[in-house]
Amino acid sequence: MYGSLFPRKNGCRKTLNWAGCLFFYKGGKPMIRLEEIKVPLDVPESKKDDYRRIFFEVTQGSGRLMLMAGDQKVEHLNDDFFGEGIAPDDANPEHFFRIASRARIGAFATQLGLIARYAMDYSNIRYIVKLNSKTHLVKTAQRDPLSLLWLDFEQLDYFLQAKSIPIVGIGYTVYPGSEYEPQMLREAARLVFEAHQRGLIAIIWAYPRGRAVSNETDPHLIAGAAGLAACLGADFVKVNPPRVKEGDPHAALKEAVAAAGRTRLICAGGKEIGVKDFLAQLYGQIHVGGAFGNATGRNIHQKPLGEAVAFCNAISAITFDDVSVEEAFAIYKES
Repeated sequence: MYGSLFPRKNGCRKTLNWAGCLFFYKGGKPMIRLEEIKVPLDVPESKKDDYRRIFFEVTQGSGRLMLMAGDQKVEHLNDDFFGEGIAPDDANPEHFFRIASRARIGAFATQLGLIARYAMDYSNIRYIVKLNSKTHLVKTAQRDPLSLLWLDFEQLDYFLQAKSIPIVGIGYTVYPGSEYEPQMLREAARLVFEAHQRGLIAIIWAYPRGRAVSNETDPHLIAGAAGLAACLGADFVKVNPPRVKEGDPHAALKEAVAAAGRTRLICAGGKEIGVKDFLAQLYGQIHVGGAFGNATGRNIHQKPLGEAVAFCNAISAITFDDVSVEEAFAIYKES
């Protein structure tokens, strides 16, 4: 994951990573210095301190992100929220907010409508506003995916100026390979710029998809999507982890992490799997593949409140604190 190592100083080991951030390791935990966070050039001088503060807060000083993803009420409709194996708590959208307000996370991503309906009671959560979404009803065989902007910064600025809700960034999904990719790329590029103009971070969900795409999880294609997000200027890019027929799937991430450059790559959590299996997968993505964290939805919110909070805390311990899988699992069991 890391590049050249430098000598220890005051008990710290110093290293420069793919994303160009200077990291200090003390007691096994990665740390970054606020003043050494690289600020994109499209962030105005007057907003650079805001950008540094937000980046530091959402990564909890680690340079990595634990994003709780809550955009599935649109993306998957009610399929993820009601049924066998899903906690009854999950039927109510407020379950998202109850988890995010109690758990250790970097930020919570959802649509502005839900934020407007619930955030007055959950102002302690750092919010990423998901600015586009679509349902899964229209399949690729029928039509290539198209997900356009719901709201722009004219509407979002109302919330930013009120300063009562801690909105720290925006999210947007692009579908490379769709015949409609030009429209989405144009919107995404402009949104990243507008976010940076306000000192916010920008996260791109990058999912190769469309009739021209034969294998959505091909490692080389995932790397292409990660590089595309870098060209959009994103701070983080969320991708589905690649799948391989042979070898270590975590090692297959390395090409994408390198392609993303200073845009930090995070992996989607995917369908629900066992807690320990998920933690081991995350550990491998970070320590073998070089990923900068995760964006997890179903594996969190389909659990009852207490268990969901405990699971978030375990995920964050790996992401932010560099603990082992066994240590993280113990945190989950003890919470």
